[in-house]
Amino acid sequence: MPRLAFLGPQATFAQQALLSLPESRDAELLPYAGSTAALAAVRSGEADAACVPFENSVEGGVPAVLDSLVCDPPLVIVREVLLAVEFAVMVRPGTTAADVRTVASHPHGEAQTRHWLAANLPAAEVKMSSSTAEAAAQVARGEVDAAVAAPLAARTHGLTILAEDVADNAAAVTRFVLVCPPGPPPAPTSVDRTTLAATTENRPGALLSVLTELAVRDIDLTRIESRPIKGLRNEYWFHLDCTGHVAQPAMGEALAALHRRCLRVRYLGSYPRALEPANGISATADKVAGLGDARPRSLEPVNGNSPEPVNGNSADRFVAAARWLDGVRAGSQA
Repeated sequence: MPRLAFLGPQATFAQQALLSLPESRDAELLPYAGSTAALAAVRSGEADAACVPFENSVEGGVPAVLDSLVCDPPLVIVREVLLAVEFAVMVRPGTTAADVRTVASHPHGEAQTRHWLAANLPAAEVKMSSSTAEAAAQVARGEVDAAVAAPLAARTHGLTILAEDVADNAAAVTRFVLVCPPGPPPAPTSVDRTTLAATTENRPGALLSVLTELAVRDIDLTRIESRPIKGLRNEYWFHLDCTGHVAQPAMGEALAALHRRCLRVRYLGSYPRALEPANGISATADKVAGLGDARPRSLEPVNGNSPEPVNGNSADRFVAAARWLDGVRAGSQA
């Protein structure tokens, strides 16, 4: 029986996203206290895969997940789910709005309801929790007066909904990803996404050279953001989403070129894109099959020579890049 980890406890949006996937059928679902803990369970072998929040249409990427995915051992994304999130304010039975002095939620939940809370519960202190469902559990335990969470959490914990549909942006969507150890990627479809992260030397035009490798092959870049490399001042991982699949020639060429020119490239998966937010089964292009070291891999260049990755056109870099791409396509490298 597959063991699937998720950001817990019960009744989180992550659990709802996981339950929409066919992979969850006949699987053992394992809640973890945080996204990094869920990913660590996959790395340690406690779980076969993990469903974690990856990006929100209001707040952007989830920092803890982005940072964890570039640590070792490698993990790759094999599936994504878009979930239209609905927030409610919930309290213990008998509690009124005038009684609320503290409100708890996940940071992304708080960010998406900040204006509603300021307008309707201006005297309440807002506290952060590891998940929206954990915030509801805190209310049930009497630790806080109210929580901003999914309506399902109120039913799970025996709470009363004080207000519904409290999101500042009713069209907000959260993207969740299913992550597992490296293996052969899902088969290409007509609408795929490839996710990767890269580091470059700090020089003028370094990021432009990365983007150029995508642009000249007509690869659409759909997301880019940076995250600081822990312990290295002024050094960053650039996280990118592109349309296409690693099995396709253009994407393969682009990844090999980035492997030659960047200090480090981490392939994070090629998988079917979710086409729209879904209630129940996710709409995707196809139906597909602790932390290790908290520091990133060494930033030594891939060819093991000088720490300055000149122009990436030397013969040994072409050989190393081709070998790496073969490993990525076979599922033995990331």
